[in-house]
Amino acid sequence: MKLLTYSINGVDKVGVIGFDDSVLDISLAGICKKDMNDLIVTSTKDELSKLRELSQKSGGLNLKNITKRAVIPHPLQDVICLGINFMEHAVESYNFKKIKFDGKREYPVYFSKRVNEAVADGGTILSHSDITKSLDYEAELALIISKDAKNVSKDKALEYVFGWSIINDISSRDIQNKHKQWYYGKSLDRSLPFGPWIVTSDELDVSSLDIKSFVNGELRQNSNTSKLIFDAAYVISDLSKGMTLKAGTIISLGTPSGVGMGFTPPKFLNSGDEIVCFIEGIGELKNIIL
Repeated sequence: MKLLTYSINGVDKVGVIGFDDSVLDISLAGICKKDMNDLIVTSTKDELSKLRELSQKSGGLNLKNITKRAVIPHPLQDVICLGINFMEHAVESYNFKKIKFDGKREYPVYFSKRVNEAVADGGTILSHSDITKSLDYEAELALIISKDAKNVSKDKALEYVFGWSIINDISSRDIQNKHKQWYYGKSLDRSLPFGPWIVTSDELDVSSLDIKSFVNGELRQNSNTSKLIFDAAYVISDLSKGMTLKAGTIISLGTPSGVGMGFTPPKFLNSGDEIVCFIEGIGELKNIIL
């Protein structure tokens, strides 16, 4: 099923996408949760079963008539991200830095991204043109942890995934390079578009999904999740050896080649640009640079 956060008269609500693509509030299934985090962390199997039943119904609100919010507007913790987790992106990243790439990726690169408030599908991304001239896009597959995970084996790791969504890991390349690390350059306000909804793990096999991005209609990224160097199961197992991944944790699995810095000359984002991130089986995440 597909779960989303939406707003009515300024009040955030959690809904299910129904059989006719309308939005059905979870209260119609007799379920009361204060937000998506609460739903992920506290839902029982019985409650999720009721929501699946609700998703087979129709007659809800028209998607065009609601105000979408990011699927998780306020993450419980910083988002965990994977750096250079597609080999071709590793090549373009090293080329941009004018560093020779040895072709080896023996260990994952993990970093965190501060998100005061995530951006909804259809929402605006701030250009931050006063402090950066090289704002970039990164279409990524994201997962949300359903229950606390510690010392999880790789073969059991996907049992800890609540669902999947799309993240656009907006990044300032000049700030990244200036500070010699990624935290600040990837944590600017309104730099995490997240949506349009969560597809629950029981309905989506992410082992081979097309992943693409478009800027002003131009295809920029075009790859497949089968090309991830370190897949979701590996990442969950690896991280859980040393840290407890709390329920509600968001992990973004990295972006393929085709980002703005990979072109000659680079194609960075400007005010008015439209970015569409697409992942097969999930949908589109569309945003405008303000």
